[in-house]
Amino acid sequence: MSINIGIIGLPQSGKTTVFNALTGGKADTTTHAVDGLPPHIGVVKVPEPRLWVLNDMFHPARVVPVEAKYLDISASVKGMAQDSKGFGGRLLNQLSTVDTIFGVVRAFKEESVPHPEITINAGRDIGTLTLELIFSDLTIIEHRLERLDDTSKSAKPQDRMAIQQEKEILLRLKAEMENDKPIRELELEPAAVKIITNYQLLTAKPLLFVVNIGEDQLAQAAAIETELNTKYSGRNCRVIALCGKLEMELAYMEETEAKVFRDDYGLKESGLARAIKASYELSDMISFFTVGEDEVRAWPIRRGLNAQKAAGKIHSDFEKGFIRAEGIAYDDLIKSGSMAEARKKGILRLEGKEYIVKDGDILTFLFNV
Repeated sequence: MSINIGIIGLPQSGKTTVFNALTGGKADTTTHAVDGLPPHIGVVKVPEPRLWVLNDMFHPARVVPVEAKYLDISASVKGMAQDSKGFGGRLLNQLSTVDTIFGVVRAFKEESVPHPEITINAGRDIGTLTLELIFSDLTIIEHRLERLDDTSKSAKPQDRMAIQQEKEILLRLKAEMENDKPIRELELEPAAVKIITNYQLLTAKPLLFVVNIGEDQLAQAAAIETELNTKYSGRNCRVIALCGKLEMELAYMEETEAKVFRDDYGLKESGLARAIKASYELSDMISFFTVGEDEVRAWPIRRGLNAQKAAGKIHSDFEKGFIRAEGIAYDDLIKSGSMAEARKKGILRLEGKEYIVKDGDILTFLFNV
């Protein structure tokens, strides 16, 4: 299973460099500003240290981490919202299936790559990118309202109530976004959630702003993050800073060599690990594990999912024929030293279909189809 992340950016932000850094890819960083090109796609393993501890305990034939699929969207985002063929077509289609959006903005200085706005101002660019996404959603909502007006004229009386309800919800969302408020920050009732899910509105998706800094700014990275998060973070929205150019170079090295360089630069973890961790937190994703001699695997699910629905992530038959789940917390298993010892201590649990799966749960599902 994988989580899908769409990378967008303003002109000269270095978004394809960030894509290469995250995926170890070698996509051309000079031509992907051309509108209409297919996205670069890279799939990487999500760093999960707990998997390798379980590997040492169970010695399986294989270990299967969660995968993250990155889509580096072609062209700059700026100005596309004002072109109905932009966001409404190419960009929206490419972003419609992603779980999280990475918005790359620039903080590095490079005279050979001038910023289109002349000056470097990450805060200004975060605001610009936010507004472009809001404009995109407003365009979709306005078109939908026009179609609802046309539909209501010929609708049967029993259908007009549903049409009116949808119009009221969309008008409320439209008013909020016209005040520069993205959908992810709103408290929505189930009917509104269903509507925005159908339309794949971009400001409803978690958004991670990736501030692309220069090597000379590494010492200030934490301060840059703190300052920008104070101003621009919010519900399902966060800012991290990384040096795309350096991280891209490190991604091409062997891990032992890359670690030496990270230590020299004072980097505790890779940009990939930090970005994945942030995207997991923003998307409210957690991981549970299945273990055995054949395989140790991590499974990504939304926080709050019950055991029966989690079983369905493995196979639909597990969900349909769910009987119960046998589970233990990761920390409890490690303290016990083995599954057999945990069983002796009586700390293995039997859970029903409504049990809410927690991050790090190790589960075995019993089912009958």
